[in-house]
Amino acid sequence: MATKKDTPSWSDVKARLADFDRAGLLGLVQDLYAASKDNQIFLHARFGLGEDVLRPYKITIERWLCPDVYKNQDYSVAKAKKPIADYKKAVGQPEGLAELMVFYCEQALGFSSEFGLDDAGYYSALVRMFEQALKVVVGLPAPQRETFLDRLDDVRAMGEDMGWGVGDDFEALWQHFGLDIGA
Repeated sequence: MATKKDTPSWSDVKARLADFDRAGLLGLVQDLYAASKDNQIFLHARFGLGEDVLRPYKITIERWLCPDVYKNQDYSVAKAKKPIADYKKAVGQPEGLAELMVFYCEQALGFSSEFGLDDAGYYSALVRMFEQALKVVVGLPAPQRETFLDRLDDVRAMGEDMGWGVGDDFEALWQHFGLDIGA
């Protein structure tokens, strides 16, 4: 059994980093960058590099919520939610979070509408994401908020006939946030 002393922690890493000079830190970050695509996406987002820092996150969301069923790909709610958590750690800008959350809802509804899923967990996650999206969106400045609310209203309308109580849950959340019908 591993003891606390046997398991390195952030404090241990931080203590070692204190010994690095600038060149050493740059070398370490370069090695981390080269080590994985996720690290590259994180650093690009953190530093605002590239034309669309949200694109890699959206590609992952779409892959896991809208798999190619003709290639026997499966869907995964957990893997579709991960890019949102990763973006939040990398940058966490409310407008970017809102975009990813609304995009998640749009993709989930589109796939389930086209292929008809019988998965309560999928729909539960969709409703939770709709709620999280509303929380973020209502906190945005008015000009940004309106565009996202229009898109969420479209999601709400699409969810009306979804089954699994999705439409009722969307409606209850819409009203909970004090949004008028058709806002």
